[in-house]
Amino acid sequence: MSEVASSYSLAELMVVAASRVFDNEGEVLATGIGLLPRLAASLAMSTTNPDLMMTDSQSFLLSKPNPVSGMKSHAGQANETWLGFRAVFDNVWSGKRHAMVGPSQIDRFGQANISALGGTYQQPKVQLLGVRGFPGNSISHGNSFFVPKHSTRVFVEGECDVVGSIGYNPDRLPKGYSLDDIDVRTVITDLCVMDFNGPNHQMRIVSLHPGVTEQEVRDNTGFELAVVDNLGVTPAPTVEQLAIIAELDPMNARAKQLKDNPPGERRG
Repeated sequence: MSEVASSYSLAELMVVAASRVFDNEGEVLATGIGLLPRLAASLAMSTTNPDLMMTDSQSFLLSKPNPVSGMKSHAGQANETWLGFRAVFDNVWSGKRHAMVGPSQIDRFGQANISALGGTYQQPKVQLLGVRGFPGNSISHGNSFFVPKHSTRVFVEGECDVVGSIGYNPDRLPKGYSLDDIDVRTVITDLCVMDFNGPNHQMRIVSLHPGVTEQEVRDNTGFELAVVDNLGVTPAPTVEQLAIIAELDPMNARAKQLKDNPPGERRG
């Protein structure tokens, strides 16, 4: 068993927690949107799941993940095979993909929004990205969420202002689909790890990050949460995992992803 690290940042704790969602995936395409989710997928490919597929974000599958910082060019990367745009869509529609995304809003059904906030659909208060690939991706393959700041602004009380991806909402299921066809998996936040394995696919607290209380999570969530039996603490990174993360992020870009780069173990 690897030695547990005595000191680590919250970003590193979240990366290691997020990497676990890819542990038992086998040969699927891992897409981490954002530096920390990308680092999480890279860590999984480097340790627990060498069969994981990752791209260079251009047109090649890699046999070894690229670092998330410090690269000057794509020269010398471990290209395994070509994966053009059309081939990516074949992969998406086949279901052999797991995306970790960072929505602006998530509701109790696991529906997500990256499109717009407030106002009306025609005149929102804040215009974001649009729904992009969320509808097709969410109905075709597994998705997980990465939330750097757990709050009621993200985990909203009602439905998302714009429902951009499918969730466990029976009133919005496409014709011919059932709730069993939906695959929203894990939620990694700066407070905890959650999933949708509560009663009737209710969002459920799986573990609390060191120093975080269950009430703190509830106070920052706009809807009721289930809780796993024997709720425990999110495991700390190992020394080996931190060493690999440092190799994947030699310029320590991870330290700039969360405000003030807080420690992973918070004390009251």
